[in-house]
Amino acid sequence: MEISSLKEGMDGITLKVRVLTAGKPKIINTRRGPRTISEAVVGDKTGRVKLTLWGKHAGSIKEGEAIEIKDAWSTSYRGEVQLNLGVKGTIRKLGDEEAPQASDIPDNYPKASSETPRRTPYRRFGPGRR
Repeated sequence: MEISSLKEGMDGITLKVRVLTAGKPKIINTRRGPRTISEAVVGDKTGRVKLTLWGKHAGSIKEGEAIEIKDAWSTSYRGEVQLNLGVKGTIRKLGDEEAPQASDIPDNYPKASSETPRRTPYRRFGPGRR
């Protein structure tokens, strides 16, 4: 899959990307209690996307690395698609040649199909737990 083909509400996403920016882990308060996250921007030959790493993945990537993300899901916020990687997802380091260099990554982000913020797909929580 490529970044340009991402839509909100997708699940089981696998991408090979270059880490363009990587933030430090921080603790946020959610409806389900405090959670550790970090944010990054990753890119491939088709564009860039914001990536939120949850739990054990927070802070696990560094700027400039080539990585493969498996079992991520997408949401949208303020009209842009965003990626999320949680406990079921994996990150694998790649060889430098397996992802485009930062200078070769276009500065475009996938747009959401609606302006309504959609943070987490309903099926993540199961019926009656929303």
